[in-house]
Amino acid sequence: MKIKLSGIGALIKALNSETVNPRIKEAVKKNGADMHQKALELVPVDTGTLKRSITLEIKDGGLTAEVKEHTEYGVYLELGTRYMAAQPYMRPALNFVKDKFRNDLKKAVD
Repeated sequence: MKIKLSGIGALIKALNSETVNPRIKEAVKKNGADMHQKALELVPVDTGTLKRSITLEIKDGGLTAEVKEHTEYGVYLELGTRYMAAQPYMRPALNFVKDKFRNDLKKAVD
């Protein structure tokens, strides 16, 4: 799941510069951690395997935060199947941090 930001020209300029504002990296790290924590709170738990498989990885020099699960069945819980209702946990976690992340990025480039 990815967030696509549009209309933030100053952010794009800052990301293309050779020295990235450390406040941008801090916003990515903090909001990635918040999303990770929210996903852990929302994930349905049966055996705990899915919950334990959810990880946060900071990449691209601090400009990317990846929250993902490492099971074969997590997507079926997230989206549901024709026999099983969805039990979303990643999308609500993303929605939880999306607006704050956008605001944090705007503050970082101002």
